[in-house]
Amino acid sequence: MARSTDMPTPNQVLPGRDEPLAIDYHNIVLDIDMRETPPGCEEILLAMGCFWGAERHFWQLPGVVNTAVGYAGGQTPNPTYEEVCSGQTGHTEIVRVVYDPNEVPLSKLLKSFWEAHDPTQGMRQGNDIGTQYRSAIYGDEAQLAVARETAARFQEELSKQGKGEITTELAAKPTFYFAETYHQQYLYKNPMGYCGLKGTGAVCPL
Repeated sequence: MARSTDMPTPNQVLPGRDEPLAIDYHNIVLDIDMRETPPGCEEILLAMGCFWGAERHFWQLPGVVNTAVGYAGGQTPNPTYEEVCSGQTGHTEIVRVVYDPNEVPLSKLLKSFWEAHDPTQGMRQGNDIGTQYRSAIYGDEAQLAVARETAARFQEELSKQGKGEITTELAAKPTFYFAETYHQQYLYKNPMGYCGLKGTGAVCPL
């Protein structure tokens, strides 16, 4: 488990590799190629701590048609899990979420995102400490506009609870690197596996 809460400096960043990791791209829960975005669907990248529980959270939502876990927001190309955990890649553990906006509007998807974790903790989620556990939303400008609007509404509710400011990183979608096969749909394969996902109890109004 990485303990550093500082993003790596350029001379600390690991070099990574040119070739993607060799993985099985079949999503065994949703029975779809994890690289696929069906016609009419949209993609967004969402980080809320350890990606095992985050992916399970999203594959259970109506309107979500594809999920995959991976790494994004850093500098090391095609990183391994061990490299990300070293704190020397700058990546966060993240879920690629493909959704049908006709079934689940982005505002409703992000309502679920905000409520399912604590976005005020900076480089951590609960006992998981490190840069790879930071909260993040990566998308296009239209998606980020919705993210900013829902964040403002959720901040009002968090403030009523005496919680701090939202620290979620909002940025244009960077390269998404698929994580190793054993991480994909991990809690489906290992139902008793670790999941630290926990919300604040605050409700995001739409």
